[in-house]
Amino acid sequence: PAMFITIACGAISGFHATQSPMMARCVGNEKECRMVFYGAMISESIIALIWAAVAMAFFGGAGSLSRIMAENGNNPAWAVDVISRGTLGAIGSVLAMLGVVAAPITSGDTAFRSARLMIADIFNIDQRPLVRRFMICLPLFAVGFGITLVDFGVLWRYFAWANQTLGTIVLWSIVVWLASRGRNCVVAMVPAVCMTYVITSFMFIGEQFFGMQNRVAAYALAGVATLLIAAVVIKRILPYLSRKRDLIVD
Repeated sequence: PAMFITIACGAISGFHATQSPMMARCVGNEKECRMVFYGAMISESIIALIWAAVAMAFFGGAGSLSRIMAENGNNPAWAVDVISRGTLGAIGSVLAMLGVVAAPITSGDTAFRSARLMIADIFNIDQRPLVRRFMICLPLFAVGFGITLVDFGVLWRYFAWANQTLGTIVLWSIVVWLASRGRNCVVAMVPAVCMTYVITSFMFIGEQFFGMQNRVAAYALAGVATLLIAAVVIKRILPYLSRKRDLIVD
């Protein structure tokens, strides 16, 4: 499970899932969501594969890459700078660095904006007056500044797990939503079960959580936890499934 957690947006992304309140205001109809969300996911995965291939080729393989990264504090910004200057020259490296820097800046922008919209929706706060936007933004900025004071290495380890966990919660929410509308919920339940096992097993083996050395016991406990969570959700959607079956019979 560490692969899914280390590559924070590689399996599923709770961060991207929370952008839906904002994107829902930008699309003309529901059919456009496939291109927006699925298309962006494919684009991001291609970018990730390109960087992975370039990094391994530039440093001479996965083993050399791991060793060199460890010697330089596992700093991805250092690797991006070296690779960009070595392959693209001075001008190309500036463009590459601008692209890399733009990614977290725009991510922060969309994160704060989506958080503001979700809070406004929950508490029914009209966002047309500028002063009401500041009422929500200023506390969010204060929390964001407080997070920057935490050691990034520690913060990232928990963020990566929390990101996958949030994505898993969204998947289970989709299961309930589909079932409540009489649609096929299995399409979301299968990845929800898989990702639940990933995040629970990581909790048992991860050093920042339980850090169990007995891997067999850890994976067994993760399986039990996954079954319990799935059972709770299935119990929740049974009335919807029964209603759908009754409608088909009628």
